[in-house]
Amino acid sequence: MSEDRVPKWLSTTCLVVAGAALAISLYLTIEHFASPSGEGLACSATATINCAKVTTSPQSRFLGIPVALLGLAFYIGVFVLNLPAMWRSKRESVRWIRLAAVSVGMAFVLWLVYAELYIIRLICLWCTAVHILTFALFALTLYATMGLPEEDDEGYDEAGDEAEEDAD
Repeated sequence: MSEDRVPKWLSTTCLVVAGAALAISLYLTIEHFASPSGEGLACSATATINCAKVTTSPQSRFLGIPVALLGLAFYIGVFVLNLPAMWRSKRESVRWIRLAAVSVGMAFVLWLVYAELYIIRLICLWCTAVHILTFALFALTLYATMGLPEEDDEGYDEAGDEAEEDAD
């Protein structure tokens, strides 16, 4: 399935989702360095929700690197992979690199959700937003890579664009 077969709504949605996750990751990274105690985060603290404790826990670092910084780097790359020019690329490797990247991101999210629920026993709402956006991007990218109809299916013109309905 070629990249030019992806409907515009799908590539646009992926870019918007990646942009939203990038913005949250940037916020979390800035807060990590500006307020190492995590107290600067705009997040309530309850018996279940506590962004400060989650983002300053031992699990908030991976190989000594802040997870917020890893998320920022990840989403800069994913945002670039979702730019319109990348969706229009004729190189099939772009499609597989995009899928591999979001798959790795999804695996890391599963670890982070496990850490929040079973190790830290607290939830960070900002982190949860990024987790949801990562899952959405994973599902959309998987669909774009594996789930689109074949080239001769109805609903697509020869260039791979969605065919417009005739108004009779």
